[in-house]
This record gives sequence, structure tokens and C-alpha cells, in this order.
Amino acid sequence: MEWTEFYKFVRVWLTAIASLAFCFKMSNTVPPGPKRLILVVLPIVGLFLYLPLTISSPHLGGTTGFFLAWLANFKLLLWAFNQGPLASGSSISLPLFVALACLPIKIQQTPNSKPKEEALFPVLGYGVKALIIILFVRIYDYSDYLHPKILLLFYAFHIYFLLEIILVVGATLARTLMGLELEPQFNQPVLATSLQDFWGKRWNLMVTGILRPTVYVPTVKTCSRLIGRKWAPLPGVFMTFVVSGVMHELIFYYLGRVRPTWEVGGFFILHGICLTIEIVLKMTLDERWRLSRVISGPLTTGFVMATGIWLFLPAFGKSKIDVRAFEEYAAIGALLRSMTNVSPSTVTQ
Repeated sequence: MEWTEFYKFVRVWLTAIASLAFCFKMSNTVPPGPKRLILVVLPIVGLFLYLPLTISSPHLGGTTGFFLAWLANFKLLLWAFNQGPLASGSSISLPLFVALACLPIKIQQTPNSKPKEEALFPVLGYGVKALIIILFVRIYDYSDYLHPKILLLFYAFHIYFLLEIILVVGATLARTLMGLELEPQFNQPVLATSLQDFWGKRWNLMVTGILRPTVYVPTVKTCSRLIGRKWAPLPGVFMTFVVSGVMHELIFYYLGRVRPTWEVGGFFILHGICLTIEIVLKMTLDERWRLSRVISGPLTTGFVMATGIWLFLPAFGKSKIDVRAFEEYAAIGALLRSMTNVSPSTVTQ
């Protein structure tokens, strides 16, 4: 990773902060509705879709794409109609508006009552996950000797740990600067007992929280007039996964800059279909026909892992994202070694 990439990253984020400050300024000038959407939000949405393209680093560009092109844009679309986390009226400050818009955070409504000793365990857990990522990077040096499926399995845990750490860093930054109690990003996804439990209550809860008001709720309201309230959640769930698939394809484009193959989108569409079927079965079958947690838990984890290895993870290799990421790891390692290696002549001077 060259220093020019870091400078591009800083420039992009300064532009994003200035754009969000402009939106905040327009809060009292342009009323919510189509006028705010057209005059204020849509130009910023277009800008935020473009900005990640100016960064070629997969780590910096992918993270920026997720924060700006997805999270910030969806929150701004809600704000255009005075909805979502940014629609707090005059009580919200400019720093809080910017943080809520572009960082993966959600303010916790009830205070956190956990003792400090218990709060240390997540910190230690993130440290362990960071060490595991470093171990994975070392293992990748011997990837020629590993079975491709084993390598994809390592990728799965690598992505999960890295994503969780990135989201936690963003949340910690907001917590430190704003003094806010924030909701967790993940909730032990390996303990999920169904697809509904995995996607709705455990995996990447920030994305779940932003897709619900922007896609699920409007779809349910529209379909309720056509098929009734009982069945309206089904197309709402499916459409949510379709939009999620499209946005993941966009993030992968930011990461690899190759033409989409729609395998990643297919992964989410497949899960949308399966989750819709699961909900139908829960609505129609008697309670006694449902599987116990001992069985449904491993089945859920196995299905997510198997479909991920089949459709989601191969995209990293096809677009050479893994190769470029390893090159960045090597460059960072070389930079750290150059900073820590002090020659004897330097010491004696």
C-alpha cells in the first residue's frame, strides 16, 4: 500500500464529512420530502457512489464503499423524508449527524449495565481474533499446499473476524468522541438456530437495521394492499435480500474492479428464497413439527458455510481480491519492519 493511497483515503473522507455537513446545514432550509430528496440527497448519493472508486486499495476502498455508498446513502435516503437515525430534529449536533451517517453505529436506547470486568471479555476476544487474522496471513504463504476448500474456510473466518474488527473500530471511535452507548454489531452468529435468527438477530446487525426501514417496511406496506398483512412480510424479506445482494456486488466491485458475475448476489437471493420458505413453514406447521435447537443450530451453520463456500467466497479469488489484500499485508509488514529496525549507527549518533 503506497502513501498515495492513504492520502486519497483522507481526501475522500474529508470530502464525505464536508458533504454531510452540507446536508446538516440544509436540514432547516429544505423541508423533508421530494424537494429535499432531489435538491440535497440525490447529488450526495451520487458523490458517495463515486468516491470509493478513487481508492484502489481493497481494504481502504472496500471499507469506504461500505460506509459511504451503502450505510451513509441509505441513511440519507431515509433522512430525505425525515426518517431514520438522522431525523432527530434540532436536538442532533453536527458531529453526531456525521458520525451517525457514515459510521456503522446505532445508539443504544437502554444504558449498558454490564460491570467493567464483564466488558473486558469482548476486548480480549477482539484481540484474539486479530491474532488469528495474523496467523491466517502467515498460513496463506503456504496456500499452494492447502486444499482449495480448506483455504475458502480460512477465508470465511478471516472475513468474519476482519469485518467485526472494522465495525468495532468504527463504533469505538464514535463512542470515544461522542460518549455514547452503542448497540453491538454481531451477536454470536455461530449460535443461530435458523436462517431467520442468523440474518435477523445475529449477523451484521447494522446492515439489518438499515435494510429494514429502507427496503423491508416499504415493501410490506405496498404488498399489504395486494396480498394482505399476513403474507406481505414474505415479499418484504425476499426484496430485502435482493437489495442486499445488489449492494454486496457493488462492494465487491469496489474491492476488485472486475465485472460482476452475480454469484455473490446469487448467494443472497438463494438465502432470501430459503428464508421465505422457512417463514412459510413456521406459519403453517404446528409447533411440534419444528426441529430442536440441537439439530437446527448445526443445520443453519452448515447451510450458511456451505452456500458461502459455493457462491460467496470464490468471488475473492476470481477478482484477485485475496492477492491484492496479501500484497497490502506484505507492504504493511515491510513498513513496520523498516520502522522498528534501527541501525547501530543511528543509535550512536
